[in-house]
Amino acid sequence: MFYALIMAGGTGTRLWPLSRQNRPKQALKLVGERTMFQHAVDRIALLFPPERIFVVTRGDYIPLLAEQAPELPLQNFIAEPEGRGTAPAIGLGAIHLRRHHGPEAVMAVLTADHYITETARFRQALKAAEQVARQGHLVTLGIKPSSPSTGYGYIQQGAALPAVGEFPVFRLQRFTEKPDPETARRMLASGEYSWNSGMFIWGVAPILGEFQRQMPDFFAQLAQVEAALGTPAYAAEIARIWPQVGKQTIDYGVMEGARDAAVIPVDIGWSDLGSWTSLLDLLPADSHGNTTMGGVHAGIDTDNTLVFGDTRLIATIGVKDMVIVDTPDALLVCPKQREQEVRELVRKLEKEGYQRWL
Repeated sequence: MFYALIMAGGTGTRLWPLSRQNRPKQALKLVGERTMFQHAVDRIALLFPPERIFVVTRGDYIPLLAEQAPELPLQNFIAEPEGRGTAPAIGLGAIHLRRHHGPEAVMAVLTADHYITETARFRQALKAAEQVARQGHLVTLGIKPSSPSTGYGYIQQGAALPAVGEFPVFRLQRFTEKPDPETARRMLASGEYSWNSGMFIWGVAPILGEFQRQMPDFFAQLAQVEAALGTPAYAAEIARIWPQVGKQTIDYGVMEGARDAAVIPVDIGWSDLGSWTSLLDLLPADSHGNTTMGGVHAGIDTDNTLVFGDTRLIATIGVKDMVIVDTPDALLVCPKQREQEVRELVRKLEKEGYQRWL
């Protein structure tokens, strides 16, 4: 059987000050009238019935997300005591699926902070990837790059594998972290690279086998958690073990050293809504390239600027290529080319004790 695991535990620090600890970005309405989490559930609903959609998230986010998707069984929300990165989150989801649905289950690992316009094509890609995963491959969806972006990691395609319908399949040659501009241009020109989408499809048994081989300490911790599943001791056991789990991404922890990984390049209208400027590519702009969200903006000589407002009028003069985000208790103003530093700003606020604004 084919299952979906939506990762929805991040706080979205690069979308501060709108995204907060108690109001993470996946629970926000950034595009349209549905939250990012609701979009994530909606676009797979025709492929996965509610009982086959699982969500791994922070325990304190479960009431919020369950309210937004009441069709999902409450027992399908898997709680992490605290976030430890994508590798532990996926491992936790995998042992739940193995315990309840067997090691032969295939899982699509998706995220709650992407936006996809070609949803039918996306579902077709997932079905194609399921077929490849059932042959034992660890599969990732690569996004066909539209520009030499330096904001994404890249995946190099290796030898061709048998295609699935109209979807080409390649062995995964290697991952490359966010490149410099010249390297990104060279990668794009070669035609051998895809953007790293962070979406994966694989069997429960193969992915747990890779955890055992490449992350043995973590696998031993997972085994302790799994042994307590379904018993009264589970809550206390995971609360004891999880803070000891090392933080790790699935890319570094598993995919870079995987023995049998494949990539399917897709063009599905994908956007990673991880930062303020990523919204500029999705939302309508005025004749000066300005995008206004949720408020009122009046500007003179203002161009290519994102303005997010709450209740106050935001007025600008002589502003160009800026991000302005106004919330009831915090205001962010920064140049577009430096908006990736918002995460660093949040760390600075945390370090200096400004917890009430986080």
